Amino acid sequence: MSAQEIRQAYLDYFQSKKHVVLPRANLVPQDDPTTLFTGSGMQPLIQYLLGEDHPEGVRLTDSQACLRAEDIEQVGDNRHTTFFEMLGNWSLGDYFKAEQLPWFWEFLVGEVGLDPQKLYVSCFIGDQENNIPKDEESATIWQNLFKDQGISAKIVDIGSEEAGKKRGMKKDERIFYYDSSKNWWSRSGAPSNMPPGEPGGPDSEVFYLFDAVEHDTAYGEHCHPNCECGRFLEIGNSVFMEYLATEDGFVPLPKKNVDFGGGLERIAAAKLDEPDVFKISILWPIIEELQEITAKKYETYVNPMRVIADHMRAATWLAIDGVTPSNKAQGYVARRLVRRAVLKAHELGIDAHLSERVVPVIIDMYKNDFSEIAKRSDDAVQTLAKEEAIFRQTLRKGVRVFEKEVTDELTGEIIFKLYDTYGFPVELSEEEAKILDIPMAKTWQKDFEDLMSEQRSRSRTATKGQFKGGLGGQTDIHRKYHTATHLLYKALQMVLGEHVIQRGSNITEERLRFDFEHPQKMTDEERAEVERIVNEQIKNGLDVSFEEVPTDKAFENGAIGAFGDKYGESVKVYRMSKDGDNFSFEICGGPHVSNTSELSADGKVFKIIKEQSSSAGIRRIKAKLV
Repeated sequence: MSAQEIRQAYLDYFQSKKHVVLPRANLVPQDDPTTLFTGSGMQPLIQYLLGEDHPEGVRLTDSQACLRAEDIEQVGDNRHTTFFEMLGNWSLGDYFKAEQLPWFWEFLVGEVGLDPQKLYVSCFIGDQENNIPKDEESATIWQNLFKDQGISAKIVDIGSEEAGKKRGMKKDERIFYYDSSKNWWSRSGAPSNMPPGEPGGPDSEVFYLFDAVEHDTAYGEHCHPNCECGRFLEIGNSVFMEYLATEDGFVPLPKKNVDFGGGLERIAAAKLDEPDVFKISILWPIIEELQEITAKKYETYVNPMRVIADHMRAATWLAIDGVTPSNKAQGYVARRLVRRAVLKAHELGIDAHLSERVVPVIIDMYKNDFSEIAKRSDDAVQTLAKEEAIFRQTLRKGVRVFEKEVTDELTGEIIFKLYDTYGFPVELSEEEAKILDIPMAKTWQKDFEDLMSEQRSRSRTATKGQFKGGLGGQTDIHRKYHTATHLLYKALQMVLGEHVIQRGSNITEERLRFDFEHPQKMTDEERAEVERIVNEQIKNGLDVSFEEVPTDKAFENGAIGAFGDKYGESVKVYRMSKDGDNFSFEICGGPHVSNTSELSADGKVFKIIKEQSSSAGIRRIKAKLV
């Protein structure tokens, strides 16, 4: 059973349970300034989990493309990837634990065919300090499911991960209680960290045992389901959002939600009973192509082939979703992925055309299940091939600089300069030094690391306020900037032409940012006219309203949608109008004011602060209410 077949079986299964299949969201969140990428299946739905009605109803399912750039340094082992698909199903105040856990069990054992003897689960141990009870209901459900398969499943208290290392696990133990560091979800973390008004709840995870893998004591004296040694792999997590934090403690939520996420790649690896996730059907073809190109075996070059396969797959998906490699934000991550892949290709002797060979293989793996892949495949190849060519030229320049600057010895300062300015990798500096018989300075490693630490500190300061997960932008100023973005979009089309298409947006408390297709820099006259139109519509006091309508009807009536977004059968459409005349009519799910006149409170006006190139054919506007 391939990963592609597992994905379809999952969607079919939950559709049979009266769930609506949602299209995936773009990898770049359109209305969430707190995060660069869609990093989980629930992220595009969090506003509905927090209480807003979803236009498709109370039972939802999908397979969401996700990217977590923080895992980039871990890629190279047998299970970490930066890009992955998260299978998800949600109940918005409908079913709960009694349905969710048996359904996932039935999918794993009945549909996928996993051996139940290899499955282990965890539940929440409770929180006495906050009077939150142990999740005995979930544990009992799991025990009965194991019993139906003739498996004795003892329930044991573990507590923390550290306690698990010391205690380990004994015969017939299947159900493990862990504390809030492992089996509790809220946007704020543990119950003690949750402010009043924040919802959260226990979760229950399912693990697959690769019994052919021996426990590595480097990860602790004993193994247990939450051990990181590689014997156990988490393949699914059911979050039960059932509590609300208040000033007086925790109370039950009136509408309890289920938020499930299961890694497609991990379930596919479990189906193969193969701890190496790179051998599944949506990664292995890339490895096969690398073996074909290089005439080298995967078993001999595991690390570079894994890194190339992961990074090129992630970069391809980013290109499909409109991300162009650059030095900022999402573009920086795309650039880093491509360049790390090119460096690993250098280790394999691939000195050109990595993108042209590998990206089409990736396209072939996904084009039958995601229509946008086939439509944008040529653009993706061209985008990544261009970045590859630029970086290879940079590497050649780095070699010339190396030969010019390094004479007596190679210092940490020079290595950092080559790395930071020219993108020249540390290992290549060492390699060049050996070739030229130049000694390494005794303190080069410490000096280099000190300079890298300083750079990381600067980077953390620069990206302060951008963190993973959660819904941002619900304050009054966010609503104003969100509304202003709609007015700006329409004004740009009026001034520049109908070819203007949104390619991204970002809203903070200080300004709005809007990316759009346009071939050249705007003139001063064009900028002034766009500002005039936006301020005129603010002064006109347009009423802002929304309705949920069938998607086909929305587009038939002229609604504008965001680039790269895919929509379900119905959508939320915002209308900005006066006396029945529409100025803006746009598909959107973010927060808005009720009338555009609210944007001019305290005498403020809309002002374009900067208009510049974002990437080839894409312009970027930053604007404020001043």
